[in-house]
Amino acid sequence: MKPIELLAPAGSYEKAKTAYQYGADAVYCGTSSLSLRARADMKDDDLEKTIKYAHEIGKKIYVTLNIFAWDEKYEEIIEMAKKLETLKPDGIIAADVGVIEVLKRYAPSVPINVSTQANIISLHDCNFWYKNGAKRVIMAREMNKEQLRYIMENKPKDLEVEIFIHGAICFAFSGRCFLSDFLSCRSANLGDCVQSCRWSYNLYAEEKNNLGEFMPIETNEYGTSIFSSKDLCLIKELPEIIEMGVDSLKIEGRLKTEYYIASVVNAYRNAIDDYAKDPQNYEATKYLAELEKVKTRGLTTFYFNDRNNKDIQEYGGRQYNENYEFGGKVVAYHEDKSVIEIRNKLQVGDTLEIIVPKKIEPYEFKIEQLWDEETEEEITEVSPGVKGQKVKIRLPILCEKDWIIRRKK
Repeated sequence: MKPIELLAPAGSYEKAKTAYQYGADAVYCGTSSLSLRARADMKDDDLEKTIKYAHEIGKKIYVTLNIFAWDEKYEEIIEMAKKLETLKPDGIIAADVGVIEVLKRYAPSVPINVSTQANIISLHDCNFWYKNGAKRVIMAREMNKEQLRYIMENKPKDLEVEIFIHGAICFAFSGRCFLSDFLSCRSANLGDCVQSCRWSYNLYAEEKNNLGEFMPIETNEYGTSIFSSKDLCLIKELPEIIEMGVDSLKIEGRLKTEYYIASVVNAYRNAIDDYAKDPQNYEATKYLAELEKVKTRGLTTFYFNDRNNKDIQEYGGRQYNENYEFGGKVVAYHEDKSVIEIRNKLQVGDTLEIIVPKKIEPYEFKIEQLWDEETEEEITEVSPGVKGQKVKIRLPILCEKDWIIRRKK
């Protein structure tokens, strides 16, 4: 089996560390002003630190410069290109041809990965970008498997192909949307989308009675989320994708929590490794069960299996999983009392799950005792009052720093 890259999102340095710890071969990240995540917690210094950390542990990292840039942005883009030429990430993700020309000039030694924002949907697209210096193309989510297979069989041999396998789907084609800018003066194409497609809307039809009256159309009291897509999930289709020879499997979610990243990356890491060991007996059910615990919307295969698939929209709006939430992460393990940074309320009697890297089944246990992190006083519950609040707890297994703990509600 050809080695395949598992590529995870990293909206911050800490999230990058989580992704690597739970099995990602590479992460993608970018500064808030030049990537398509203006609210990501990644400044220039964080980016430099993340690149250095990745290479120290033998992992890869790709930097996103995939905004569609006005002329006034190019001074900053040129400076970033110069910096990346020095820092040497494993690739730069871009879509704007003006930005790509800048990268060729000021960061000539860094490979160019053409973003999904470029709407790459055909062999002709792939050949064009290959002739213009691309090392990798990131395919549009809107493709089906027959189209992808045709490209894999006919593309230039050394052109790498990356596809999305999990995460949010944009209402617009490959994310190129102007709805947010139109409604909120915040441009998705500059990384500042307000996710207008996730809002609830009320629909009305004009009555043909010449009175100018409007009648509501089949909405409940909250309206309906007519634009809001379900999340992509191709865990069942993983064997087909691997056998096609795709180079990189990408997870969406740079603004998601460390808990989400750990859970999703761990599920796909185990699935990939298990398939490599025993392809004849691949069964997606156990991996899907883990993904169900952290989903924020319904899951869909989008158009991958069927161009006519209608099971795409989340008409009921955003749905958080009601049974599980982010409990905390391990700060320091000690046999008697370990230190946990909490993310939600914990109390004696709660059921927790430790998400163990490279093991699909989490380790479940109940909280029997809690201690105040500073005073060592025994307590019955703790709530997150300030960022970074900690508690002491007895963990049932040896845990490494930054392992993630899930709380079962």
